[in-house]
Amino acid sequence: MRHFRHLAPEERQRLFHQEPGFFTADSPARVLAAALGATLYSPATRARLADDVVKQAGRGVVSMVLCLEDSIDDAEVAGAEENLVRQFTDLAGRPDTELPLLFIRVRAPEQIPDLVRRLGPAVRLLSGFVLPKFTEERGVPFLEALTAAEASSGRRLFAMPVLESPELLYLETRGEALQGIFRTVDKYRDRVLALRLGVTDFCSSYALRRAPDMTAYDVQIVASVIADVVNVLGRADGTGFTVTGPVWEYFRVQERMFKPQLRTSPFLEVRATRLRETLIEHAMDGLLREISLDQANGLLGKTCIHPSHVLPVHALSVVSHEEFSDARDILRPERDGGGVLRSAYTNKMNEVKPHRAWAERVLTRAEVFGVANEDIGFVELLAAGRPD
Repeated sequence: MRHFRHLAPEERQRLFHQEPGFFTADSPARVLAAALGATLYSPATRARLADDVVKQAGRGVVSMVLCLEDSIDDAEVAGAEENLVRQFTDLAGRPDTELPLLFIRVRAPEQIPDLVRRLGPAVRLLSGFVLPKFTEERGVPFLEALTAAEASSGRRLFAMPVLESPELLYLETRGEALQGIFRTVDKYRDRVLALRLGVTDFCSSYALRRAPDMTAYDVQIVASVIADVVNVLGRADGTGFTVTGPVWEYFRVQERMFKPQLRTSPFLEVRATRLRETLIEHAMDGLLREISLDQANGLLGKTCIHPSHVLPVHALSVVSHEEFSDARDILRPERDGGGVLRSAYTNKMNEVKPHRAWAERVLTRAEVFGVANEDIGFVELLAAGRPD
C-alpha cells in the first residue's frame, strides 16, 4: 500500500520532494496508525462489497471499516455477517489485487471470535475490529475477545475503540470515564491501533447537529470533549495514542448561510477556480477547514462516510516542504542540547526542545504521506488526485 499510488509516477515526481512510503498490513503499529488517513466506512450489507473495496483501493483509499453497527438496521445484522464472510472469501480469491486495511465494526464482543472463526483462511485480509461506545466497563470484554480471537487465528488483529458514550460528554462523569478508558487501552496497548471520535453521538446527547457551514470545533460542547480526549489520551510523552478526527456528514449543500471558507487566491495561482467552485458546491470548504482544525488540535486521520472526502483528508495530510525543513533542522543530532534557531524559510523561530515532539510527529507523517515539493500546495494535490 502507498498513499497517492493511483497517480502516475511522473505526477508523483512533480508533486513530491519525498514520495509517500510503502507499507503493508504487517507494518509496525506506529506506521499503520499514522497511515490510516481517511478511513472510509461502508455498511456490511452491500451486495457488491468486495468490488467496492477493490474500487476504492484503486482510488487511493488505504483503510476501510465494514460496519455491522449503526449503519445497518438491527434486523439486518445476521444477514450482514453472512455477507461479510462471503465478500471476504471473494476478496481472498483475488490474490494479486491491491486491498486497503480492512476492519469490521461490531456491536458485541461475542461477534469477534465468531466472525474470525467463520472467515477461515480469509481472516488474513482482516486488520482488526472497531469497538463502539467504548468505556472501561464495555471495553474490557471487547479487548479480551479480540485477544482470544488473535490467539486462535494466528493473525495480528488491532482494535480501534470509538469514543462516543454520554459518560464522556457529561461534565460530572467525563474525568473518570477518560481515566477508565486510559487504564483499559494502556493495559492492551499493543492491540490498540488508534482511538476514533464519535462526534455524531456526542451531538445526539444534546439534540444537536452541526451545519455544513460549521466544524465540530464551532460546537463548543463537542470541542471541549475533543480537547479533553487529546489531553488524557493523545499526549506526546509516550503514553498517548493516535486519535482520529470526527466524521464529516455532508456531500452537497443546497443553501448556505455563511460565506464559503476557501480563499480564492490559492486556486487562482494554479488556475483551479473550477475546482474551488466544486469543493464549495459539495460542502468541501467546511471539510477542509475541519481537517485543518483536527491537525491543529492533535488529531490525525479522519472517519469518512463518502468517497469524495478521502482525497481532501490525504491532500492535507501531506507534509509541506516548509514543515519538513523545520522538523529536520530541529532533530539534527547537533541540536540535542537544545537552543533556538531561525527557520530555513526565515519566517519563524524553531525552539529545539519544545518543538521536538512536533518535529518527530511531522517526520512520521512524512514517512507515509510524503513531503510536497517546495512550490506545491494542497490545491495542486487536490487537483492531481481527483478521479476522472
